[in-house]
Amino acid sequence: MRQIFLDTETTGLSALDGDRLVEVGCIEMLNRRLSGRTLHHYLNPQRSSNPEAVKVHGLTDEFLADKPLFAAVADEFIEFVRDAELIIHNAAFDVGFLDAELTRLGKPRLAELGCTITDSLLMAREQFPGKANSLDALCKRLEVDNSNRALHGALLDAGLLAEVYIRMTRGQDSLVIDDVQEGGSALEVAAIDLSQFTLPVLAASEQETAAHEAVLAELDKASKGHTIWRQVMA
Repeated sequence: MRQIFLDTETTGLSALDGDRLVEVGCIEMLNRRLSGRTLHHYLNPQRSSNPEAVKVHGLTDEFLADKPLFAAVADEFIEFVRDAELIIHNAAFDVGFLDAELTRLGKPRLAELGCTITDSLLMAREQFPGKANSLDALCKRLEVDNSNRALHGALLDAGLLAEVYIRMTRGQDSLVIDDVQEGGSALEVAAIDLSQFTLPVLAASEQETAAHEAVLAELDKASKGHTIWRQVMA
């Protein structure tokens, strides 16, 4: 199973109004293990960023001026994501921008590249209804360290999303989690012979026995002689 955790940063909020990508970050996971393969580019958007967007990601026009155009990295991006499951937080936003960039170049859109899209924001809303489900909120709830996230960054956020996703989708039916090595078998725990252990039996003291009888007497009184403990032990 090949999954790509993907995030973008943009000049503004609307691809339809001409806003462009300024950063794209992707992290590959194979069979729920990070492969070590990433794709990351800062991009020259050929337009100024909205000041509010710069406050979010910190990528100024001056910083982006000498960065490559999306056209220069489009083929590399296409080959990286082709036929993969793309996991994106608030997927409609990022997919809209990526499809707009690909269409502008006459390239296939993500769906035409065999990509399937999983929106982790929708997953979080189903799993944690009525709660804040931003990436920061999920990191806090699921104990993912995001202390380095002073500003948004595509590759950083893709990495945080990968950790959040693993914790959101980890099964709870086993105490042994993700201990299967590639090409290997699940971790085996040796059986323990409990007969070799002698467990001490601690008898109640006279004071403890008296206190217990006092409690039962109160229960007898309250239940009019129907204390279940006495019926079981009779």
